[in-house]
Amino acid sequence: MSLSRRLHGLPFEVRQYLLVTGNYWAFTLTDGALRMLVVLHFHQLGYSPLEVAMLFLFYEAFGVVTNFVGGWLGARQGLNRTMNVGLGLQLVALGMLLVPAAALSVPWVMAAQALSGIAKDLNKMSAKSAVKVLVPKDSSNAQGALYRWVAILTGSKNALKGAGFFVGGLLLTLVGFRGAMLAMLIMLGIVLALSLWRLRADLGRAKTKPKFREVFSTSRAVNMLAAARLCLFASRDVWFVVALPVFLYDQYGWDHWAVGTMLAAWVIGYGGVQTQAPRVTRLVHGSVRGITVGWALALAVLPAILALMPLGDAATWLVAGLLAFGLVFAINSSWHSYLIVRFARAEGVSMDVGFYYMANAMGRLLGTVLSGWLYQSQGLAACLWVSAALVALSALMALALPRDSAAAMSVN
Repeated sequence: MSLSRRLHGLPFEVRQYLLVTGNYWAFTLTDGALRMLVVLHFHQLGYSPLEVAMLFLFYEAFGVVTNFVGGWLGARQGLNRTMNVGLGLQLVALGMLLVPAAALSVPWVMAAQALSGIAKDLNKMSAKSAVKVLVPKDSSNAQGALYRWVAILTGSKNALKGAGFFVGGLLLTLVGFRGAMLAMLIMLGIVLALSLWRLRADLGRAKTKPKFREVFSTSRAVNMLAAARLCLFASRDVWFVVALPVFLYDQYGWDHWAVGTMLAAWVIGYGGVQTQAPRVTRLVHGSVRGITVGWALALAVLPAILALMPLGDAATWLVAGLLAFGLVFAINSSWHSYLIVRFARAEGVSMDVGFYYMANAMGRLLGTVLSGWLYQSQGLAACLWVSAALVALSALMALALPRDSAAAMSVN
C-alpha cells in the first residue's frame, strides 16, 4: 500500500494532527536556524553580548503580545488562520533579512525579529491548542492520549529546533547569511501553500464569539501554572540564549559550526526526552502539585552545581552539566505543556493556551535580556546562579496548583 493511501486511510483528526505537526516542524526548523544565524553572525561583526541580546528584545516582547491576543483570535477565527498567518509573517521576516549587509542596521534586524516573534507564537499557540481539539475524546484513557499527543508534538518540535541550530551554523559557514535566508524562505513558502490547501477551515473555532476580556484566565490552576512557566523558561534562557554560545566561542575558541552543532545536539536530545516524558512521569506517583514541584526542585540543583565548577579550565564540566540540565528541563517542560492543555477550558481552548504561552514568552524575554546583561557584566557563573533561583521560584509557584491525582495519565 502506498504512503498516500495509508494517509487517506487514517482518521480525519489524525490527518489534521499530522498536518499541524508538519507545519510546526517546518516553522521551528527555520526559527531555530534564524536564531543561531543572528547570534553568530552579529557577534562575528563585533556586537557585544548585550547588543546581541537586544536584537531579540522585540522577538520576545512581541511574542508576549501575540500570545495574549492570538488565543482570542484563534477562538474567533479558527486555528488554521492563525497558523497560516504565522507562516506568512515568518516569510516576511526572512525576506527582510535578505537586504544587503550594509542595510542590516540594528533597528531593521529588531523589526524583522519582531515579526518572527509574532509568527513563532501564533504558530505555537495554534499547534498546541489544536491538539486538544483533535485528540480522540472517547478513548478509555483520554488523558493519557492527550499527554502522549502533546509530548510528541512538543518533543519533536524541540528536536527540529535543535536541527535548526545546526542548520543555521552550517548554512552560515557554507552559503553565508543571505544565502541561508533565501533557502529557508523557499522551503517555508512551499509549506504555507500546502497548509492553505489542506488544513481544515474551522479548526478550534468557538461556537460563540468570545469577548476580548475573556483572554484573562479565571482559572487559578491556569494562572499559577503560567507563573511557574514564566520562571521556568527564564531560568533556561538566562544562560542558554546568549551567554552559552558566546562563552563557547570566546572561552574555548569553538567556531560557528562547532557551536551550532553542540547546541543542536542538546536541543535534539532535549526534544527526544520530551517525547518520552509520559513514560518517565508515570514512574512517579502522587498529585499534580507534588510531581510539578518535585521535578522543578530537581532541576534547580543543576545550575547551582555548575556555577561552582571550574568552567574556564575545560569544556567537560559545562557539557556534562548542560546535558543533565537538558534532560531534567525537558521533563519539566513537557509536563507543563500537558498540564496547560489539561487545565484549559474546552470551549475556546486557545484563549487559555494563549494566556499561558504569553507567560512563557515573558519568561523568554526576561531570560534573554538577563543572559546578555549578566554575562557581559558578571560572567557565566552569575547566569547559572540566577537560573537556579528562577527554577526554585517556579517550584514555589507550583505549590498553588491543584492536588489532582495524576493516576489518569498512565501510558499504555
